[in-house]
Amino acid sequence: MKVDKMGDWRRTHYSADINPELDGQEVVVFGWVQEIRDLGGLRFLILQDKAGQLQITIHRHKVAKEVVEKAETLQKQYSVGIKGTVKKMPKAPNGAEIIPNEMRIFSMSQQPLPLDITGRTKAEIDVRLDARTLDLRREENQAIFRVQHAALQAARNYLSEKGFMEVFTPRIIVSATEGGSALFPVVYFTREAFLAQSPQLYKEQLALDFEKVFEIGPFFRAEESHTRRHLSEFISVDIEQAFANAEDVMNVLEELIYHVCKYVAENCERELKLLNHTIEVPEVPFKRLTYREVLENMIHYVCKYVAENCKQELALLEHELEV
Repeated sequence: MKVDKMGDWRRTHYSADINPELDGQEVVVFGWVQEIRDLGGLRFLILQDKAGQLQITIHRHKVAKEVVEKAETLQKQYSVGIKGTVKKMPKAPNGAEIIPNEMRIFSMSQQPLPLDITGRTKAEIDVRLDARTLDLRREENQAIFRVQHAALQAARNYLSEKGFMEVFTPRIIVSATEGGSALFPVVYFTREAFLAQSPQLYKEQLALDFEKVFEIGPFFRAEESHTRRHLSEFISVDIEQAFANAEDVMNVLEELIYHVCKYVAENCERELKLLNHTIEVPEVPFKRLTYREVLENMIHYVCKYVAENCKQELALLEHELEV
């Protein structure tokens, strides 16, 4: 099948913008076909773009013949453009649908798809990773990326407002910047080098020139682990400040965490709902504990836990000591 070119078409609205207030207006939308429901004389397309989903309704006897013919060839994940008229429809996403006047098919997908993009049929992790582009079409997965973006955006905004300057330090280094962390070796032309596990030494030097600096970026630690939460590659938020003591650093970090949590909670309501997650915005200042207090609390907790959960073992041990 011959595909269409985008030509002079340009998107006028995203899916989230289509609402009953646009009733009667002509719009142009782009996206991928998420679902197709055929009721004979009536065909519904669910179109997905970066902002969400919208409904395209095709009445066989009310739209152009060319639109009907193209709609009959559509498969899931075809990339399409729709030029049409917005119509109020309470049952549609956002309370409105689009009646197409023209349709352009930009690209086709290979069928059958390797996984169910709606998520109704679960796929093993290997299948999901092999078809990661499709897997990321799931709203839950996209929500994770959007929450991450919002958190990092909030961190950047807060630190910039506090007078910190963003810097970028080398990722290929000749020696460790922190002790106790294993490094990933790489071949750097004819020499051995390593992937950076921290910007520590660089940001300390930069603080001598710029006083307040921060860096957000990927770092690497070659540490084997038995948990998925311990990543060898991770995004680090690092700050460094001259003419400051431990109290000043704690104040900055507390305010940073508070600001990020508050920003994400206020700006990612839809994403958090999709993920069935709630963010509790902490109160500042945080409770402060000395090192001694932490040790005393830990000892108290361990003793209490052992006393409540190891009664049989304690009784046996007490008997052996008496003997």
